[in-house]
Amino acid sequence: MGTPEARESSGVRAAAHDERRRELNRPAFVLHSYPWKETSLVVELFTRSHGRVPVIAKGARRPHSPTRGLLMAFQPLLVTWSGKGELRLLHGAEWQGGVPQLTGVSLLCGFYVNELLVKVLARDDPHERLFDTYATAIRELAGPVAPAAVLRRFEKSLLTELGYALELGFEAQTRVPVAAERRYRYAPELGPVPVDSHGAQDHEIETVHGRTLLDIARDDYSDAITAAESKRLLRALIHHHFGQPELNTRQLIKDLQQL
Repeated sequence: MGTPEARESSGVRAAAHDERRRELNRPAFVLHSYPWKETSLVVELFTRSHGRVPVIAKGARRPHSPTRGLLMAFQPLLVTWSGKGELRLLHGAEWQGGVPQLTGVSLLCGFYVNELLVKVLARDDPHERLFDTYATAIRELAGPVAPAAVLRRFEKSLLTELGYALELGFEAQTRVPVAAERRYRYAPELGPVPVDSHGAQDHEIETVHGRTLLDIARDDYSDAITAAESKRLLRALIHHHFGQPELNTRQLIKDLQQL
């Protein structure tokens, strides 16, 4: 058991060690949360410095908890946590403001983006540019930008940041520039292949116009054909690379026939 002085010294060292492992005031968003025990929450955070981080928010469901009204999706936070295990301990959260609450279709789109990140991001894998892209997407969903265009830009950025950048400007086999008037089969590991050429048929996932590829490269989704084909292509690529994650919000959006 040891003497009281030894136990006290050990406790001081443990507290100091925990303090050194504490992450202070890190920019973050809440992706998802669910009840834990009687009064607490498990919260999946998307942080700029550490990527996806799961934390326990002790007492967050109590009526007078200081974090009860803060741990909401789509709101920028500064969070402090400690620990390195499967679940970390949340010590505090500060609201940074500036983003209106999402409503209607934009709210569903926000839930889709959050669910996608929970399904495809590994924990403790930081992606600072993706975090910044996410923050921009949330602001745009709260504003006048067409939600479908916001989703396409985010899906493209997600693929790029996780190592699956699209080849959009050149044909896969010949390296000839993509022609707007031609149609292409898109092979995920190669890129666009003209429909009238041989090769890659077993690996193609979508057929699109060259203009669609060029519009995606410019992040221009104003053309109706581009909007439809880019949605199919980007979703197919996400399915291909991440094992077809089942997304509840995507099905809900589809049922509402909004996007």
